[in-house]
Amino acid sequence: MAELDPAEKIKELAATLASVTAVLDLEAMRTQIAELREQSADPDLWSDQDNAQKVTRRLSTLESMVNKVNGIEQRLEDLGVLYELAEGEDDPDTRAEADRELEQLRKDIGELEVRTLLNGPHDESEAIVTINSQAGGVDAADWAQMLQRMYLRWAERQGYPTEVYETSYAEEAGIKSTSFAVKAPFAYGTLRGEHGTHRLVRISPFDNQNRRQTSFAGVDVVPMVEQSDHIDIDDSELRVDVYRSSGPGGQGVNTTDSAVRITHLPTGIVVSCQNERSQLQNKATAMSMLQAKLLARKREEEQAALDEIRGDSVSSWGTQMRNYVLHPYQSVKDVRTGLESGNPSAVLDGEIEAFIDAEIRWMRSKEKAE
Repeated sequence: MAELDPAEKIKELAATLASVTAVLDLEAMRTQIAELREQSADPDLWSDQDNAQKVTRRLSTLESMVNKVNGIEQRLEDLGVLYELAEGEDDPDTRAEADRELEQLRKDIGELEVRTLLNGPHDESEAIVTINSQAGGVDAADWAQMLQRMYLRWAERQGYPTEVYETSYAEEAGIKSTSFAVKAPFAYGTLRGEHGTHRLVRISPFDNQNRRQTSFAGVDVVPMVEQSDHIDIDDSELRVDVYRSSGPGGQGVNTTDSAVRITHLPTGIVVSCQNERSQLQNKATAMSMLQAKLLARKREEEQAALDEIRGDSVSSWGTQMRNYVLHPYQSVKDVRTGLESGNPSAVLDGEIEAFIDAEIRWMRSKEKAE
């Protein structure tokens, strides 16, 4: 089959973009942008800081999406002109530049297409990410901290605000656990495929015999609870402990017992927050985290009941889902999607967009199949 000429390739991309923008409903986005701009101009908005930040973040996200679509449409038009120029002047350098832009546009439109797949009931929510070290001793604690950095770097690359709620440091190196929020619309829908066990294989930097070590860390992703998702929690079901915040090596961060740990006695769920100097603020944040985890647990139980009725024997996503191998070869491979990268350094520095996109497509195909 003959390869399509550039004009046909551009036409195909334009058709894909048109179908994507139809799903995104840009007119509805523009209407919402106008409403949010009106809200943001209200001087009383900032009397409620949390709501004001949500309004401005939502406005920024929508404006960014509309501007991105507009930019891609303009680039498609310019690309046609660039190919005509290359053809008219018989210029191989211009043709190569146009080919590179064509591939970049294909990638950018593909990313927009993934965005249309985020249509689950809580996909639009912000996310709370919890990482726990698992098997592997001090290497696992170090691995958990490496994962925390990977996700925070990813969020920074995307321009997403984050807030670390709690970090429990291990004695020798790394962390036992951490919880942080990714405060951007669709953060949960974007990251929920990261839920599961992450496996690292490397030469241990903590082993004086330079032996290979396999370490595990668990990643849990839940949506930030909105008021409409509220779950009633009886105070009698809670144990609230206060303690002094600490940093690496036990260094005191606060001089008062402001950190808060809440245990939900019926389920055994434990949440902690130590990022604020106020005990009341830390307790409020910890309660929000508990709400999110209880809501996620409730959804899992409801899904399990449906699966049992349906006779569904498919394993949950919360199992080993990605292998990071640093020795004897360099590779990162997702065991569900099959996507593989030979550059683990870049992945661990936050370049995980390709893995996330593949996860979203994989999850949607699984949901359709079921």
